[in-house]
Amino acid sequence: MTRRALVYLALSLLTVVAFGLSLGVGAGDLDDAGLRDVFLSLRGARALACLLAGSALGVAGVLVQGLFRNPLASPDILGTSAGANLGGRLAILAFQPLMVASDGLLSPDVLLPLGCLVGAVLSLAFLMVFVRGETDSVVLLLVGFILGSLFLSVASFVTSIAQESWEVGRAVVAFALGSVAGTSLRVIALCTPLVVVGTLAAFTWGRTLDVLLSGEEEAKTLGVDVRATRTWVVVWVSVLTSAAVTLAGSIAFVGLIVPHVLRPVVGSTHRSLVPAAALLGGAFAILCDVGARSIPTRSEVPLGVVTGLLGAPVFLWLLVRQRRLERDA
Repeated sequence: MTRRALVYLALSLLTVVAFGLSLGVGAGDLDDAGLRDVFLSLRGARALACLLAGSALGVAGVLVQGLFRNPLASPDILGTSAGANLGGRLAILAFQPLMVASDGLLSPDVLLPLGCLVGAVLSLAFLMVFVRGETDSVVLLLVGFILGSLFLSVASFVTSIAQESWEVGRAVVAFALGSVAGTSLRVIALCTPLVVVGTLAAFTWGRTLDVLLSGEEEAKTLGVDVRATRTWVVVWVSVLTSAAVTLAGSIAFVGLIVPHVLRPVVGSTHRSLVPAAALLGGAFAILCDVGARSIPTRSEVPLGVVTGLLGAPVFLWLLVRQRRLERDA
C-alpha cells in the first residue's frame, strides 16, 4: 500500500472516529432508552452538518489556493462567504414571522438555504461584473476582498437591527458566530448535492490547476484557457462556500489550514488534495463541534469560535515551520 493510500485510510478512520465521538458526547444520557433515539438523531444531524460544511470549506480552500498560487489564500477572500452570510442574516431578519407561521415553502429549512444561496450568487455576480475582461488574478483577489468587507459591514448592520427582537437577534447572532445546533435534516438534504457536485467539480479541474501552478503565461502556452478556468473555479468555490455557510454559519480557518496540513503529506497535486481535504475538513469541523459541546459553560460555545481558537495557532505554527524550512533550504 502506498503512502498516499495510507494517508487516505488514516483520514477516513479519523472521520469515522470523529463521527462516533459526536454521537456519544453531549448533555443527554444515552442510557435512557426513551430518549436515546432522539439524542442520536439530533447529534447525527449535527455531525452530518459539520462533515459537509468542513468538507466543503476544505475543498474550497484547495481550489482558491490553487487558483491564486498562494497558500495563504482562503475561500473568504472572494467575498462569497460574506455574501452568503449576509443573505442568511437577511433571511432570518426579514422572514422570521413567515418562518414561525409556515411549515411549507416558507419554512426556515427552505428560507435560510435560499437566502444564503441568493447572497452567494449575487456576490459572485458583482465579482464577475467588476473583474470582467481582467486577466490578472491580483485584481480578482482585491475586488473579492473589498466586496467581502462591504458585505460583512452590511451584515453587521443587519445584526444590530435584529437586536430589537430578542428571538430574532439571538438567531442572527448564533448564525453569525457559526453553529450547527439548529441545522435540520431537510437543510442537510438540500445542501448535500451542492457539496458533492462541488467536490467532484474540484477534482475534475485538478489537473488544470496543476498546470496553472507554473504561472498563467506558461499555462496559456500549454493550452489552458486561464479566464475560463478562473471563472469556473470561482463558481465552484461559491457553491461550496454557500453550502457551508448554510449548514454551519461562519466558521473560520478550515479552508485555510486544511490544505496547509495536507500538502507535506499527500503532495501538491490537486487531485490528491481534494479528497484528502474533504475528509480532514469534515473531521476537523466535527471535532471542533464536539469540543464546543464539551466546554462547561452555561450556553454552548459557538462552533466558529472554537475553529478560530484552534485554527489560528495551528496556522501560525505551520507558517513559522514553513518559513524555517525555506530558510534552511
